[in-house]
Amino acid sequence: MRPQERLAGADFLRAMACLLVLAHHLTLRLDMRRIPDELASTAHILRFGNFGVAIFFVLSGFLLARPFWRALDGGSGMPSLGNYAIRRAARIAPSFWFAATVSFIVSLTLLALPLTPELALRYVSGLLFMSQWHWRTFFPVEADGPLWSIPFEVTSYVLLPACFSLLFRLPGLRQRLFLARCAWVCVVAGALIAHLAILRLFALDDIGRGWAYGLQGGAKEWMPNYNPIGFFAVFALGALAAGIEIMLPAKRSLGYDVAALLAFSIAGYRLAISPGGSAEAYGWLGIPYGFPVFPLAIATALVSLCHSQRLGRLLDNAPVRYVAKISFGIYIWQEIILTLIQRLDPGSFGASSDNVVIGWLQSCGLAATLVILVASLSYHLLEGPAIDFGNRLTSHSPDQATPFKV
Repeated sequence: MRPQERLAGADFLRAMACLLVLAHHLTLRLDMRRIPDELASTAHILRFGNFGVAIFFVLSGFLLARPFWRALDGGSGMPSLGNYAIRRAARIAPSFWFAATVSFIVSLTLLALPLTPELALRYVSGLLFMSQWHWRTFFPVEADGPLWSIPFEVTSYVLLPACFSLLFRLPGLRQRLFLARCAWVCVVAGALIAHLAILRLFALDDIGRGWAYGLQGGAKEWMPNYNPIGFFAVFALGALAAGIEIMLPAKRSLGYDVAALLAFSIAGYRLAISPGGSAEAYGWLGIPYGFPVFPLAIATALVSLCHSQRLGRLLDNAPVRYVAKISFGIYIWQEIILTLIQRLDPGSFGASSDNVVIGWLQSCGLAATLVILVASLSYHLLEGPAIDFGNRLTSHSPDQATPFKV
């Protein structure tokens, strides 16, 4: 994103999201039965770093909706959907496909899984971004569980312009800022109603259900609560936040700094109270990750940081911006690296150490270093060139003042 288009706080939230997910997967490898009591509460809170997935959905919805809101408020036509599709594909497809392919190969070699039709179907459905619609294909590959969320987000990428196309067709919404936002609230409500229908119509039986049956058993445990429409409701809250942020006066104020701190406090509190409940922190309507309190707090923080006087720029410092830049690589490569470490060194993450915490921290340091290194290579060798190619393909577009970049 060019400097003049940078939104204060967005890089911080992106970096925080990927680091939370990394902390989650690192903590899953810690033997909770062997840690000292005084560290137990901290470890259990880190276990809920999976809330970072909700941050990604809110942030993506916020950033991708901005060009649509500007066009709707300005009375112009829909932004180019061709450019939108090209830039989204360039941003996620090449690196996702490569990570999925590496994971597929690792599952057949290092994990020694047999090449079954079902394993191949999961892989192909993932490559087509269609794995999100059934529990059998929910996890595209065995060696990289986090890839499940990418096809989920692709569904939101499709639904976002589809819903905005309805707003552009409705009479009286163009240049009617408040009415347009009310219409988008109806979009969020519609997603929640559809989510409830999915819960009732597609309930699963208990045969082979649960993480004891592997990733597919875990997928059956998650679904139908984990479904693309429910996650679109989280994504749509980010889009609504973008519409509200655009309406606000451009002048920065310390009041927004205070509002952002308060929103972060609420988000942190919702995460911190999750231990003791379900591992997925199911919220209202059975949507995971503390819905709606946590995503609403993140959306509020994002809006506030964009207009804050100091906090947004303070948080978006150089190290944070770099982590944000390689965040997609951190997300898609972390599980592969952690799996490789455990396979090559069964005593890693404190498994064979007298002091489990020290052993775990040592392995975490190695893992974090490798994840950052691989993510950096992924960005500079694959993601960056693909993004630049997508930008060149769409550089002639009049939409470039409000590009579809995340």
